[in-house]
Amino acid sequence: MQTSQKYDDFVQRNSGYVDTATQQKIRTSRLLIAGCGIGSSPAVCAARLGFEHFVLVDGDVVDGHNLNRQFYDFADIGVPKVDALKDKILRINPDAQVEPICAYLDESNTDAIVSKADIVFDTVDFLDLPAILRLHGSARRQSIPVFTALSVGFGALVWYFPADAAFSLADILAPDMVQAHPQGGSAATYAEVFASFIQRLAPFLDVGVVEQVTHVLTRMKDGKPCPASQVAVGSFAVGAMAMTMIHGLLAGEPLTASPKLIIHSFKSQQTRVVDLMAPAEP
Repeated sequence: MQTSQKYDDFVQRNSGYVDTATQQKIRTSRLLIAGCGIGSSPAVCAARLGFEHFVLVDGDVVDGHNLNRQFYDFADIGVPKVDALKDKILRINPDAQVEPICAYLDESNTDAIVSKADIVFDTVDFLDLPAILRLHGSARRQSIPVFTALSVGFGALVWYFPADAAFSLADILAPDMVQAHPQGGSAATYAEVFASFIQRLAPFLDVGVVEQVTHVLTRMKDGKPCPASQVAVGSFAVGAMAMTMIHGLLAGEPLTASPKLIIHSFKSQQTRVVDLMAPAEP
């Protein structure tokens, strides 16, 4: 059985869309996938595009309800996501270097994990708002670009934070923090902050997405667990959009960057560029 392959043969069909210099950058860039649920989609896409250096971090295991959208199989149920995803990447390219870290990001490990990367891809569960802000803060201090993505129904949202972005994620979420706790006091919860964030995004999202997210947040505020509905189209869209933008970064192409983000819906067949820091229209 073949256990290795010639890289030029592997990526030859990229030719014409990926130039030689950019392909080399793809091959040598270290990609951190922070959150290997929806992050499994861009990871597989990246492996097929020719990335050979991965750091995978997630403390969760594959569950049956993940299979409708994440790049895992029935046989992976119960396996740590980082190990299952490493296996998927090596089945595509056995020469890839993949470091799985079965852990959740916290104060003790985030800086060290981020330092392993040249590019960070963030799909950390939004339920852990401190971890997301910590990840972005660490990347910003270390001058490492971050791509953040969300699956939004039959579409995706991708947000690019350059290493020198004028607005960090913390800056952009600051109004939502205030909205959640206008008088200060106790820390705002994920549900409160995300509810405010979604209100700002709502005019640009499909109606069905807003309805589903509102339903989830309402139940969470009542203290009831309610996993968010997601479909495979959104997961595939995250991988396609994110890898297109990451290719653009390595190719030196101009990219839509923070505070602007990109939302694409296959449902409405629209792509929107949204600036969350722009003054509200009267």
